Amino acid sequence: MKRQGTAERNDAVAPPFAPAVVLIAEPDAETRALYREEFARAGCNVVEAADGRDALAKALPSPPSLVITELTLPFVNGYALCDILRRDPLTAGVPILVVTAAGSAGRPDDIGVDALVLKPTAPDRLVGEARRLLATPRAFRASGAASAAASAHERQSAGLPAASKTHGRISHAKAHQRFATASPPKSPPVLSCPSCDRALKYERSHVGGVSDRYSEQWDYFVCVDGCGVFQYRQRTRRVRRVE
Repeated sequence: MKRQGTAERNDAVAPPFAPAVVLIAEPDAETRALYREEFARAGCNVVEAADGRDALAKALPSPPSLVITELTLPFVNGYALCDILRRDPLTAGVPILVVTAAGSAGRPDDIGVDALVLKPTAPDRLVGEARRLLATPRAFRASGAASAAASAHERQSAGLPAASKTHGRISHAKAHQRFATASPPKSPPVLSCPSCDRALKYERSHVGGVSDRYSEQWDYFVCVDGCGVFQYRQRTRRVRRVE
């Protein structure tokens, strides 16, 4: 069956949605290339990630307009990726479209997915879903009304839970607050200045990360010889100069 001209089809549905930035997190290179081609043709700027860790590294510093993700991603799976993006204040409002195969392992919590499409699916259908999500006001998406009708059947077919009434929102009980303290949960290490090798003076810590599950702690030290302010990240055990 001959495929319709993509450019004509998209123009008939809606005008190009540049400068939308679409982050595609998909482990299969061929599938990722198909999505990239279709969204680039529709006028989007496409950012690619082959695994969840790379997707986070690209999404958190510079939030995209839309995230399209598979659930079975290496390193950080799609469930955790969506959870982290929803809990971070900078990406909490970014629409998320999950594209996955039926029978994917595991069941996600209520992580605020805006729509779900089962594989195999035509790339142009994803463009249509993307247009719908990007055109839907954030408040309406957050209520769950926008995506419930479109994805309820596919959620059920994939063995995923139905969208909740608070779909896309994080309750105050779940929100993981960030805060500064001089008495952090983990004791700051004894460090020497990377520049002059003198002992660094501990000042404060920032605690919080993006969730209780993915907690982070950054400790800040000052060099008594004036070399600067240094940050120690507990999770990676790395020191870097910040001032």
